[in-house]
Amino acid sequence: MNPHIRPVELEKAYRLLNHGPTVLVSATHAGVDNVMAAAWACALDFSPPKVTVVLDKIAHTRCLVKGSGYFALQVPNLAQLQLTQAVGSQSLADEPDKLARCGVELVHMDGFETPLVAGCSAWLICKVLPEPHNQQTYDLFIGEVVAAWADDRVFSDGHWQFEHADPQWRSLHYIAGGHYYAIGEPAVV
Repeated sequence: MNPHIRPVELEKAYRLLNHGPTVLVSATHAGVDNVMAAAWACALDFSPPKVTVVLDKIAHTRCLVKGSGYFALQVPNLAQLQLTQAVGSQSLADEPDKLARCGVELVHMDGFETPLVAGCSAWLICKVLPEPHNQQTYDLFIGEVVAAWADDRVFSDGHWQFEHADPQWRSLHYIAGGHYYAIGEPAVV
């Protein structure tokens, strides 16, 4: 396991998403793993920590999330730009070897079945809070964060350290049509 991965206190887990990054959503069910990119994910609550993510009905990952009751949100970084675009533009339904083709390396944390994408800047494992109306009508899934970690080269002492980290660690922010921005410079009041 990567020695830079450190647990994040659950009461500070919202900070991993508060800056609005594109995320990778991973899940597993019945022996099938998948990862997709999602631009619509955010922190929802502090205690217990909750998040939301939009999972379209056509996304195979959605089936895995519904089947297992769990998903992970990961914060990919600039070094993972190509991987993020690839998993977001290919479907496991059409390409059974999608993860291998996209170069995804999955890892697991002790005590959790949900796979995590290696090399990300942060990871949150979430238990689905069933909201059938929201899921069916709006494709909106709510999850309670049950564990969180971050790479200490870019997140430490409960805060992102983008200005002190190598630029490869900057989070990605999707605009449209394969166009992303990496998080910019700090502006402190």
